[in-house]
Amino acid sequence: MTAPADPRSDAPRPGQPSPRELLSALVGFETVSSASNLPLVDFVEDYARRHGAAVARVPDETGGKAALWITVGPADRPGYVLSGHSDVVPVEGQDWSHDPFRLTEVDGRLYGRGTSDMKGFLAVCLALLPEMAAAPLARPLHLAVSYDEEVGCLGVRPLIAHMRRAGVAPLGCFVGEPTGMAVVIGHKGKYAAQVTFRGKACHSALAPSGVNAVEYAARFIEHVRVTAEGLAREGARDGLYDVPHTTGLTALVQGGTALNIVPDRCTVGFEFRAVAADDPRALAEGALAYARDVLAPEMRARDPACGLEVAPLIDYPGLEIAPDTPLVTLAKRLAGRNGHAKVSYGTEAGLFQALGNVPSVVIGPGDIARAHKADEYIEAAELDACAQFVRRLIAECREG
Repeated sequence: MTAPADPRSDAPRPGQPSPRELLSALVGFETVSSASNLPLVDFVEDYARRHGAAVARVPDETGGKAALWITVGPADRPGYVLSGHSDVVPVEGQDWSHDPFRLTEVDGRLYGRGTSDMKGFLAVCLALLPEMAAAPLARPLHLAVSYDEEVGCLGVRPLIAHMRRAGVAPLGCFVGEPTGMAVVIGHKGKYAAQVTFRGKACHSALAPSGVNAVEYAARFIEHVRVTAEGLAREGARDGLYDVPHTTGLTALVQGGTALNIVPDRCTVGFEFRAVAADDPRALAEGALAYARDVLAPEMRARDPACGLEVAPLIDYPGLEIAPDTPLVTLAKRLAGRNGHAKVSYGTEAGLFQALGNVPSVVIGPGDIARAHKADEYIEAAELDACAQFVRRLIAECREG
């Protein structure tokens, strides 16, 4: 039997690519959500198969994107999932000091789009895949690679459906979003939508004969704001969050063409992010009910052609797992930490738990504060800490 890997050793085995080498390759794929991720998927699938893993490709409806479900070890037993998304946010309009799609190392910092969020985690998992294959494993390890997480956690849903169709029931899932390897046991759920108000244009000198879409949108925005202020003042509290209450806001507004024209169109994008005690969809529906039941009838009374349309944008559940569950205890032991935390940003962990019935925690290298901005980076030492975590997980799943 192969001797177990020493989890204190972060050096790659002879002939085994390092996390840095694989991160360089992954960063080189420009997997912004508006583009195909298939070149990266082809690379990862080929790499995983060459190291003896079983791979299932789960394409989207267009065939232009795909997720991967990679398994090492006995597939007929419950094991653990290491989950990460392949897509990254755009770089347009950002002032980068280095080529964002070419890994650049400066003083131990590895710069590039997606290094923290979250190709660093994927690189570590792939680098240690040969060690998983050589272990051997008594419990399987699965690597879930999704797409379109940045635009609403879209690609993980068919991946979870594939997992369930295959009859796979993991013991738990580790979602490798950047937490500085802190054990995160909760994140807020989110519901976002776009509302388009259709008014009636006319010359601003004859304003009463028009229907001002911007002004009706402003009343909707005010309703969202008042709701959010009430939640901040009197709503449920969870002190583990940096923002301990549910939030709501309007973030996008577009309307009007000229100062002397009553605007006939205004589009508003808004969201609610909720702690576990609140339902973000219900809060959003409350705001939309005000738009449909109060604002829209007023607009139609002035002109029957006026009204509004609603387009849902993002809908994902929050994560809430008790700190004394076996998975959280295991995560703390593997990470060498005693504490736990919650984060206000969303991840795929809530979907693994809600749709897949898989207990989940969020833990990964890097820092969310570096994500989505110019000169995103991850530190080499953070990759090493993540490698130590994964090596300990491999040892946990070994035979004997």
